[in-house]
Amino acid sequence: MNVNELLAGAFGRLPDLVRAAVNGLNAEQLRTPPADGANTVGWLVWHLTRIQDGHIAELTGDEQVYVTGDWARRFALKPDPDDSGYGHTSEQVLAVRPESAKVLVDYYQAVHERTLGYLAGLAADDLDRVVDRAWDPPVTLGVRLVSVLNDDTQHVGQAAYVRGLLDN
Repeated sequence: MNVNELLAGAFGRLPDLVRAAVNGLNAEQLRTPPADGANTVGWLVWHLTRIQDGHIAELTGDEQVYVTGDWARRFALKPDPDDSGYGHTSEQVLAVRPESAKVLVDYYQAVHERTLGYLAGLAADDLDRVVDRAWDPPVTLGVRLVSVLNDDTQHVGQAAYVRGLLDN
């Protein structure tokens, strides 16, 4: 197995997990926190997608999917490329208002397809390239991709848990 197949296989698990976390939930359920100050299913899936979108866009040098389409409006937000949800207050979490489960799935799918396209062009040696010198040690491409994958996996698991709380 080469690095492309490994990364594509790992990222390839996420679309089904995203769909499972949101399918069948209505807009109000997507926007409902399980407790005061907690994250909503909609926010969690929006956030994990924003993180992946932002990092992959940075790596490709392209604009984020989020700002090139009508995505922000469909979440009742402005198309701010710097708004990924990181550091959001409870009020900001509640301001992320996906119009449907479908918009969450569709936005994730658009980002996922860009991610797979990027991964397909990688060679093993690319993973050692430094992509962020702001950290000590500097972050390599391999570390960045694993970090994004880890973040996405944690947040989709949280979304599934919150969904379970809503279902009960």
